[in-house]
Amino acid sequence: MQQLTPMMRQYHEVKQQHPDKLVFFRMGDFYEMFYDDAVLASRELEITLTSRNNDKKGKPIPMAGVPHHAKDNYLNKLVKKGFKVVLCEQVEDPKQAKGLVKREVTQVVTPGTAVEEGLLDSKENNYLASLYLEENGYGAAFLDVSTGEFWVSQFQGQDSIGEAMGEFMHFRPRELVMAEEQEERLMAALPSQTASHLVRTPRADWHFNLDYAQRQLLTHFKVSTLDGFGISGAELAVRAAGALIHYIRETRKSSLGHITGMRFFESARYLKLDESTVENLELVRGADGGRKWTLLSVIDRTQTGMGARLMRSWMLRPSLCLEEIDARLDAVQELRANVEALSGLSDVLKDVYDVERLLSRVTTETANPRDLLSLKASLAKLPLLSEKLQRFSASLLSPFQDHLEDVVDLLEKAVDDQASVSISDGKIIRKGFDEQLDELRRISSSGKGFIAELEAKERERTEISNLKVKYNKVFGYFIEVTKANLDNVPEHYIRKQTLVNCERFITPELKEYEEKVLGAEEKILALERELFLQVRSQVAQEARRIQSAARTIARVDVLAALADAANRYGYSRPRLDQSTLLEVQAGRHPVLELQGNEPFVPNDLRCDNEENQLLILTGPNMGGKSTYLRQNALIVILAQMGSFVPAESARVGLVDRIYTRVGASDNLARGRSTFMVEMIETANILNTASPRSLILLDEVGRGTATFDGLSIAWSVAEYLTTEGARRARTLFATHYHEVTKLEKLYPGVKNYCLTVKESGGDIIFFHRVMEGVANKSYGIEVARLAGLPQAVLERAREVLTKLERKDMDLSGRSRKHHAEEVIDTLQQTLF
Repeated sequence: MQQLTPMMRQYHEVKQQHPDKLVFFRMGDFYEMFYDDAVLASRELEITLTSRNNDKKGKPIPMAGVPHHAKDNYLNKLVKKGFKVVLCEQVEDPKQAKGLVKREVTQVVTPGTAVEEGLLDSKENNYLASLYLEENGYGAAFLDVSTGEFWVSQFQGQDSIGEAMGEFMHFRPRELVMAEEQEERLMAALPSQTASHLVRTPRADWHFNLDYAQRQLLTHFKVSTLDGFGISGAELAVRAAGALIHYIRETRKSSLGHITGMRFFESARYLKLDESTVENLELVRGADGGRKWTLLSVIDRTQTGMGARLMRSWMLRPSLCLEEIDARLDAVQELRANVEALSGLSDVLKDVYDVERLLSRVTTETANPRDLLSLKASLAKLPLLSEKLQRFSASLLSPFQDHLEDVVDLLEKAVDDQASVSISDGKIIRKGFDEQLDELRRISSSGKGFIAELEAKERERTEISNLKVKYNKVFGYFIEVTKANLDNVPEHYIRKQTLVNCERFITPELKEYEEKVLGAEEKILALERELFLQVRSQVAQEARRIQSAARTIARVDVLAALADAANRYGYSRPRLDQSTLLEVQAGRHPVLELQGNEPFVPNDLRCDNEENQLLILTGPNMGGKSTYLRQNALIVILAQMGSFVPAESARVGLVDRIYTRVGASDNLARGRSTFMVEMIETANILNTASPRSLILLDEVGRGTATFDGLSIAWSVAEYLTTEGARRARTLFATHYHEVTKLEKLYPGVKNYCLTVKESGGDIIFFHRVMEGVANKSYGIEVARLAGLPQAVLERAREVLTKLERKDMDLSGRSRKHHAEEVIDTLQQTLF
């Protein structure tokens, strides 16, 4: 039975420290994986599985490897699939190692800590989250290591779980750090769709200790108190944030200089959009999971990755601050009015790279020469951007105060424009930046000239016409003199070798040259690497200034994109105030109006908390009820994020939360039917809505028996108009025409319908909203358009005619009489 080799013992020591990760173990030109790691990697990466020496039990050790130069491609594939990978590198030259080559873990790459370009979507943040749970509250921290954005918050009270999970959905982190003892409870609390794509990272409970977490934050930010970050007294937030910083420092094993601060956010500052609302309105992802035909795809005309991420953030977290919204609208209006200047600004932004993520690679010491060139090219645009912005007066369009000329100048002098991607390839430092490097390059490139010049000079000095300067691998450089000319050899020549016909000498000058030229290429590579690291470090020291410029660029990019969209699609500036009025003239659906060949039919809306509080909408399937509901919600979101809106005019009394209960979905994994999901979402609305909310209810109660559904729809509508604390602006689409009776029972309830016309057995949808009640649902006509067999349609018409003519249901009871009983019973209950 064989014992493990020293190298395999070295591998086991690393694996024991990282049992939940794949270990890339550097062996010469390959990264090798062993045991279960090798089996998994061969399957996931489609690489060959081999084996090496037997283990202690005499069995072959599974092994799989990837070339070191192709590491990034394989690493990207694994991390994108949710795996965590440890890089264990050779940290000494194998040629100089005495015995076993020393190896160390130099980096741990996980889905939530990645900064490498191939692992990131340029249009989305890549958040790492941390949650800490106590009896009546949550502490939360969200960090995008690739940009340095660091958000922390704390949620306490009865709805703390709802608020925490709502924010979790907005950030959509790829990885969650949590205390080991809390893992089960936290995963049970997370929405199933969020939990499904989440990489879990349980950590020892002491990482979340308050004193330890606070020390981590104080040390990282180099401050003596956390009060300046606005988290004084927020102990749960401190626990989550400190544990997150500990984890990042442990995994990245490098400087994190671009994480220059953390921002405490309060959900009360933003319009809340829960997960189902974001999905139902298709804000950032369509039904197929893609971006096409989403609201974001329509208005995101940004030119930079930074701008695209900020646009997404504004959309998912619209503001509740009138001053902030108006400042954005002022900027959009001014940009929109000056088309030529807007075009010029966009042209400059097109040449700006993703400064935020370039900076993160600089500070985490992974940036290559091309990254620095991209950073230089981007920062060099700041003076031109400032010049373009001087034409505007809006506060958010102020010129840059800091053009970072010193950083641009350093990079211009240091990094060669033709530098390669890899540091090890050389030729990355510009000529003239370092005298020693220039001299080494001169020696390396002009060796023959130096030898010829030295040879001519020595012949002239010694008057030995056949003196030669030569080189071989054994003796290096030497001067060769024939025996006939030995009397003319100067005293300062040092004899090195005697041959039959000649003797070989060296001189101090030749020895000095030899020391320079031998290994000059190695010295050049080493010096270039050293200089590059120095330059990169100098740039990292300016992280705060660069980050500030990046955020300004992103904001200008978003505002310019919104102005471009407003011009392109004919949007108008909304008016926002503290009232509860939502009034839209000729509103349109911003996505659907771009689809199809038919012109989109605009519609008006007036909804408030008084005379027009609950709008009951009836009409046929395909008539446009759902579109009408959604377009008005989208108009509110656009307005509160600071965008112009698809309407002739819009007045928006600030909305604190938008609720949607539309469509049919289930969650069988958690034992929830379609109707159960519908009721859970409806319950959430009825329990948490406020008078400032906007509620969209589409076909409540349709997932159960007819009269059960009617009863639920009636009672939900009634509750929303009679319960003062929940009396929110509500659009209530339904096929239960009986519910329209509420208009006569309660002030604030109004009936509206979608217009339609029958012509020769066909139906024509006008998609026009008007006051009144639809007289029928036209379900059979819609079924015909869907392609149901003719026999089924004819039978359906026969049954419908019988029911309508005889006024009977299929059980034989009087349908009319029974419906009147339902209404009478409801009225008697009320009065």
